[in-house]
Amino acid sequence: MACDEPAGLSGIFTRQNSAGAASLDFEPDADYKFVETLEDRYKCAYCHLVLRNPHQTGCGHRFCQQCILSLRELNAVPTCPVDKETIKMHEVFKDNCCKREVLNLHVFCKNIPDCNSKIILGRYQEHLQQCLFESVQCSNDGCGDQILRKDLKEHLSQQCKFREEMCQYCNKYVVLVNIKNHEENDCPDYPVPCLQNCSQIVLKKEIEKHHAVCPEAEVDCPYRQYGCLVKVKRGKLAEHENNTLREHMLQILDKNSRLEEQISDLYKSLECKEIKIQQLAEAIRKCEKEFRQFTQLFGKNSNLMVSTQALASHLDKSARLESQVKQLIQMANQQQSKLDLRPLFDTIENVKQKIALMETYDQRLVVLEDQSSKHDLQINIHKAQLNKNEERFKLLEGTCYNGKLIWKITDYKMKKKEAVEGRVLSIFSQPFYTSRCGYRLCARAYLNGDGSGKGTHVSLYFVVMRGEFDSLLLWPFKQKVTLMLLDQSGKKNHIVEVFRADPNSSSFKRPDGEMNIASGCPRFVAHTVLENTKNTYIRDDTLFLKVVVDLTDLEEL
Repeated sequence: MACDEPAGLSGIFTRQNSAGAASLDFEPDADYKFVETLEDRYKCAYCHLVLRNPHQTGCGHRFCQQCILSLRELNAVPTCPVDKETIKMHEVFKDNCCKREVLNLHVFCKNIPDCNSKIILGRYQEHLQQCLFESVQCSNDGCGDQILRKDLKEHLSQQCKFREEMCQYCNKYVVLVNIKNHEENDCPDYPVPCLQNCSQIVLKKEIEKHHAVCPEAEVDCPYRQYGCLVKVKRGKLAEHENNTLREHMLQILDKNSRLEEQISDLYKSLECKEIKIQQLAEAIRKCEKEFRQFTQLFGKNSNLMVSTQALASHLDKSARLESQVKQLIQMANQQQSKLDLRPLFDTIENVKQKIALMETYDQRLVVLEDQSSKHDLQINIHKAQLNKNEERFKLLEGTCYNGKLIWKITDYKMKKKEAVEGRVLSIFSQPFYTSRCGYRLCARAYLNGDGSGKGTHVSLYFVVMRGEFDSLLLWPFKQKVTLMLLDQSGKKNHIVEVFRADPNSSSFKRPDGEMNIASGCPRFVAHTVLENTKNTYIRDDTLFLKVVVDLTDLEEL
């Protein structure tokens, strides 16, 4: 977020004494050792350090660019700390002449006394990129050693344990710390002895071929399937076959005899099974006939869910009742004049009532089935509500009320792939608050970037959300916000960006909808930095983002 001239500065400093200002720069906080004593005219009148991007006021004093801005932020009417004169911003101009003089001051290299170079301040960083006594990190993966630049070549070629060396067997380059394991376990050209009591040395990739022809390897007799269980060395196999030829022939004859007996038994078994199949086929035809009759009788109740046993029982009862009715009618026709028909009619009426009762049972089963379906629907609705309540409780348990958010993003590779493919462009964190009754906030991340960072960076934004107590809070939101990518190595090499909420931005007004437009850093961290294996921002496909809201001067309800 740092730049040569902060946003808005060009509108404040209207006059410049040179249009061809030097483009070189230097680190402001470094401990420089000047060859000659630094003159006061090259020192900032505010911080008393060497001038960085010098600007001159109307009263003739010089300040660092950042110091001028600090004076303006601290006081509504900034005054010069030297002569207490009011600093008029329209009279402040960028002193490029002084800047060139500062950049041409000579300093010693920080690696003195090993390096006795004297460099102009503007070329200091360029010198460090070439200084033979500057400490640099070994470029081999896995090696974190710091070495002087002059010794780096020797370290890379002779001393580093993570340098690559050629395998003497297969001529492939392997990392030194793994070369022994490669040769003994992985190298296909590593020589190994045959383990079949054979003194021959062969290559790993040829060992299986050798075992297939090794004369000392024990193999099964070719007549094993006929009963010979002898194991013999391959070189003596022919001798074994010649010596046991008669036994082998007898074993073959015995095997054939048993096979013939088995074939005969199989033919007999097959005939029995054919008879059973015919009997089963006849039974199936009878069942099909009875089933068609049952279907015609109960076709109207085809949706009734009853067990097979209950249906069979009803079918038998109906058949018996129908038979009884037919017998009674026949008896009534034959003996109408001999018997009293009233008991017979009573019996018929009882049978009809039993049939009607069975039909009633069928209707009740349909009703019960419908009620069971409704109960299942209600149970599913209750289960869904319970799941929603459980998710809400988990969210409430993880909510922070101190203005700080630790956001754990798991499955980074999968979520970035979804962002690259355009399926899920951004993800939101859980909400957090500045206090129990404070502002409701969250973070939003574009893993494949947004705006100027699309495709190259992770974009991270800060979002003001609609809360329950917005009518009691002060608007617009004005607090300082810190965005962080946490280093998981324990060295605290975090990536940090800080900004103060702009009161004039719609992102920090009282929300009209669920949330305001997000505000933050479209180029928060480059993919090359985040995914570099030398860094430890991602571990186990997980990264941690932190958002901190400065609560200074923020009143609690």
